[in-house]
Amino acid sequence: MLTVLTPTYDRAHTLPRLFDSLLRQDETDFEWLVVDDGSTDGTAALVDQCAARAPFTVRCVSQANGGKHVAVNTGVAHARGGWILIVDSDDWLADNALRVVKAALSSVADDAGVVGLCFRKTDAHGRILGLPCADLPVPWAAAPTEAGRRVRGELAYVFRREAMAAAPFPVIPGEKFVPDLYAWNRIGDLGTILFYLDRAVYRCEYLEDGYTWNFSIHLRRNPRGFFLFYAGQIRREPHLVDKIKAVVRCAQCLAYRAVRRLRVDGAGG
Repeated sequence: MLTVLTPTYDRAHTLPRLFDSLLRQDETDFEWLVVDDGSTDGTAALVDQCAARAPFTVRCVSQANGGKHVAVNTGVAHARGGWILIVDSDDWLADNALRVVKAALSSVADDAGVVGLCFRKTDAHGRILGLPCADLPVPWAAAPTEAGRRVRGELAYVFRREAMAAAPFPVIPGEKFVPDLYAWNRIGDLGTILFYLDRAVYRCEYLEDGYTWNFSIHLRRNPRGFFLFYAGQIRREPHLVDKIKAVVRCAQCLAYRAVRRLRVDGAGG
């Protein structure tokens, strides 16, 4: 079985769109697992209402607010599917998404060396995010950093549950964000990820309170998490310019962390 995992915080206004897209799937052998990250808008009650209507399994796990990365860890621990597709609470799936995903999974399910699959995302109007990749083989085996550099757009990953459990997000006291790519790269270190860049399964809409619009804020508030990511990118990036950019980001993270420490020490004094 496949688990569609949705970490969410105060997104009761967007979850119905995602649920409706799940209802439109021609596959029902999956579960929708929602991890409620301390929402205050009635998210859990909404998910219960969805469960009463769904022809597939719907479950909600609640936790104290800790950030998306912690919610993903929680979801992995509670998932019943052997593979996990993460769909953010402000996004939704194409109508044939799960059929496309399961068709690809059927060809690799017995290959323990494959730890993940990846597909394209589109905007709300169905336009592919990022660059065309018609010159690449299908599927294309690559590392997430390599794929991100080639595509220059967001991607939809499906990972083995065991691989996600073996490479969880770090939990950092006082911080609530670690870039997804940090964990995806670590999962890629465990085996092969196959990229199906000729097909899209995922729809996106960028909201003003989302990560994309608030990168600088997240960086200032979560310097240790971003430092882990950029420190790892120094060795993963093959080009000198990109390595230098990662070094600069590391220095920026250290500066933000020092400022936060001074503020805490000053408040304590």
